[in-house]
Amino acid sequence: MKLCVIGTGYVGLVDGTCFAETGNTVVCVDTDKTKIDALLSGQIPIYEPGLETLVKKNVEKKRLSFSTAVQAAVQNADICFISVGTPPGEDGSADLQYVLAAAKAIGESLNGYKVIVDKSTVPVGTADKVKKVIAAETKQAFDVVSNPEFLKEGAAIEDFLKPDRIVIGTDSERAFKVMETLYAPFVRTGAPIIRMSTRSAELTKYAANAMLATRISFMNDLANLCELVGADIDMVRQGLGSDPRVGKRFLFPGIGYGGSCFPKDVKAIIRTAQDNGYTLELLQAVENVNEKQKQVLAAKIKKHFGSLSGRKFAVWGLSFKPQTDDMREAPAIVIIEELLKSGAQVSAHDPEALREAKKIFGARIDYQTDNYAALDKADALLILTEWSEYREPDFARIKSLLKTPVIFDGRNIFNPALMKEQGFKYYAIGRQEAE
Repeated sequence: MKLCVIGTGYVGLVDGTCFAETGNTVVCVDTDKTKIDALLSGQIPIYEPGLETLVKKNVEKKRLSFSTAVQAAVQNADICFISVGTPPGEDGSADLQYVLAAAKAIGESLNGYKVIVDKSTVPVGTADKVKKVIAAETKQAFDVVSNPEFLKEGAAIEDFLKPDRIVIGTDSERAFKVMETLYAPFVRTGAPIIRMSTRSAELTKYAANAMLATRISFMNDLANLCELVGADIDMVRQGLGSDPRVGKRFLFPGIGYGGSCFPKDVKAIIRTAQDNGYTLELLQAVENVNEKQKQVLAAKIKKHFGSLSGRKFAVWGLSFKPQTDDMREAPAIVIIEELLKSGAQVSAHDPEALREAKKIFGARIDYQTDNYAALDKADALLILTEWSEYREPDFARIKSLLKTPVIFDGRNIFNPALMKEQGFKYYAIGRQEAE
């Protein structure tokens, strides 16, 4: 099939590349000429394992191309995907200006029947708005489909090529058959294609992310209780996750969730409820717990050291999760800002996110390309992202470089008994202090 993907951000670039991988001819379109020029020169704007290799392969095979010419891309396509950003507004609602602008551009360009697919995460009722905008620009036949993505940053290629399920929201038999054909190569192992209304599909995406955010906030709340009653959240997690009704995933406590999806989508579904005269009290609590959790590690640091003025802290990990350079809503931002406000210095390392960190902090912190270099004469080490390369470090070397052998582990990647044996004062989340 011939596909047009409007938007070359995270979703658009991953989707377009993976569709090309199964033999489709894909044009990824963006109005940002600088971004398109970079892609044409082989520069990938995001870090996602495997993406750069896949983009290069499909460009060489002439299945994937990049352009600013929206009209030509739409007119040559069988299916047009809208994969633009939906940033949160001041009130938490999703900003649909880019989605509706893309819809208008599609409507102005239609030269025959097309399936228009909302791939962006959008509020309930957006497909109806897209349909209205397109209809105002054309007399051509078209259908609007809601097809939310369920990709995890850091594992997006695998998630796309081997999906758990495909959700397709449409009341059009013609559009459903087109989408079913498109996704057939991805569901050969039996993953279901679930058909529903556009509004149900739109809400499914928000509901999925809200549920996962709820699990994280629940475990973080429970971790704080564990510290008060002398329990170990890691033991509780194992006991809880062994129940098949609960399952093991998304039960790891930490310093709060971040990224481009969970914070935005929880806010958006809360706002959707408010706009319809309903209060999602549980999700409001989820959001409140998450904001408080981002302050937990800084509170532990202040309790241990007292005044932080003039002290230096080494930070390992800046991205909101491993295997990505994404720092949107990252807990590291909140924690580092609190340290800086308290008069401390910060020396930070991250395998992929240093470029993004420089956009946020500028010259206010030091950046290290070697994680051990960040430790030099620091008063303590902070673990803020659980990158694999941090899990088995040289503890003797860490101890020799730090001023004092203190570790604040926001991701519980070390064993408290081992920390005690190595002579560290060790603070984690939901565990008893080790010294």
